Order: sequence, then structure tokens, then C-alpha cells
Amino acid sequence: MRAIYPGSFDPVTNGHLDLIQRARALFDEVIVVILNNPRKVASFPLDERLAMLEELLGDGDDIRVMAFDGLLVQFARDQGAQVIVRGLRAVSDFELEFQMALMNRQLAEEIETLFMVPREDYTYVSSSLIKEISSHGGSVEGLVPPLVEDHLRGLSGKSDDPESR
Repeated sequence: MRAIYPGSFDPVTNGHLDLIQRARALFDEVIVVILNNPRKVASFPLDERLAMLEELLGDGDDIRVMAFDGLLVQFARDQGAQVIVRGLRAVSDFELEFQMALMNRQLAEEIETLFMVPREDYTYVSSSLIKEISSHGGSVEGLVPPLVEDHLRGLSGKSDDPESR
């Protein structure tokens, strides 16, 4: 069975990686899908997010990293996926995720949504918080992989560079 795990991954966190690894144990193949939302300004360009995820997840017949824009359920159909994996960190995530799952079921009843919760260590971790902490010089060690820490330092360096303003 094939599943997709969509997100912006801006940047990928250890919470994301926890869910991906656990989904890999449940499904024959997991497609990690970076949503390209033109209405949202990402801190990292799409190609950089793709490269980070590919490096972190490695090669394998059970994992692919892709990008898309458009309807998620149509992408799932096109890829032959039967399940959409969504992470829930807190009750506050549930309302929006539940609404999206119901709409996805309306559009494609053959595709199920599976809600997963990350390890307790990562329930409070979000990409937005990671970027905020990092932008103020705080440590995100243990919350993101070292590769992502390096990319975040590069991001911070750009904001300090007067040429990049």
C-alpha cells in the first residue's frame, strides 16, 4: 500500500522525520510531498527543501520525495496512493485537519486519511517556531537534524547581510 505525507517542510523537523519513519514501517511506500503554495512565502526555496529531504531520507524503494501544487487528492490518485498521512501535534491541529480530511473524502472517497501523532518530544515543535528561534540566535539542536541547523544558520546569515535586504 502506498501513502503520501504532504507538508511544506519549511524546514523539515525531527517531528516530521519521526512521522515519516513510522509511516515507512506501516506502508510499502511513502511519498513525501512538498506542497508548493504560491500564496505562502517560504523561507527555503522548493529545490532546497527537496534536497534536504532527499539527503535526510536516503535512497530506498519505500520512499520518494516529490513536489506538487494543486489538489492533494488528485495528486494522490495520480501516484496511486491509498492513504494521506497527516500529523497532529495538539488538539488545535485537529479541527483544521479534520475539516480537510472530510473534504478530501468528499472529493475522493477511495483515499483514506490517517492521523498520526509524533513522539512526545516533538509535540510542541513546528517549522514556524524553529525559524523564529533560529532567527533570534536560539539553539534548535535536537529539534531538527544537523543538516537543517546548517541551512538555518545560512538563512540567518542572509538576513544580517545588508546586500540581501
